[in-house]
Formats: sequence, structure tokens, C-alpha cells
Amino acid sequence: QVQLVESGGGLVQAGGSLRLSCAASGRTSSNFVMGWFRQAPGKEREGVSCITGSGSTRYADSVKGRFTISRDNAKKSVYLEMNSLKPEDTAVYSCALDTLVGTMCAMADYEYDYWGQGTQVTVSS
Repeated sequence: QVQLVESGGGLVQAGGSLRLSCAASGRTSSNFVMGWFRQAPGKEREGVSCITGSGSTRYADSVKGRFTISRDNAKKSVYLEMNSLKPEDTAVYSCALDTLVGTMCAMADYEYDYWGQGTQVTVSS
């Protein structure tokens, strides 16, 4: 079993920044893919970014150039640095872990095996 705990959400004005953290525990591996997803009220969950164990990354078009994903394998953690935030970034952000070991990561939520409880990010205009 793997447990994921997110932190770092909050309320920020448009144009501001937040850094989300996700700490993994349990039977995890530095080779596992990790991802960030978000779900806004009334909308489907969408992939925001993902990162492989070797550091390859992918981003949704809506966040490219503004968000940066990173990981610290020694700390079993993944981070999402969010800059130039917009009101449309408001959502519950969740981290997820895919036990697949590969050279690319997926942005589809059905690929992921474990999920955190989520953290609210609210961007005011």
C-alpha cells in the first residue's frame, strides 16, 4: 500500500504563486511515475502534470510555462510550483502514483493506482 498526502494549497490572488507538495509513504519506489490532477466544481478531473522516476515531464497545455513539476526521491516527494495563477486554476489538486515504471508518464487518471486526498487551490480575481 501507498499513502499520499498533499499540502500547500490555499487562497491566492490572480498572478500569484503557490507550491504544492505531495509526500509518499509505504511501498513506494523512486521509479514510479507521479502526477498532479485537478478537479474544478462541475468539471471532470484533468491531468495537470506528471513526472517519471528519471525526471521526464509532461504538462497540460493550459499550464505550460506557468507550472513546474519536480520530485525529490530521497524525500519520496513530488512538488508542483504554480506561478502566474489564474482564476480558472481554481480546483482541488490531487497527487497520484502510477506503479508503472517507464520512460514516459501518462496524463490519464485511470492509469494511476494511488491517490491523495487533495488540497484546495483558490485563485481570486
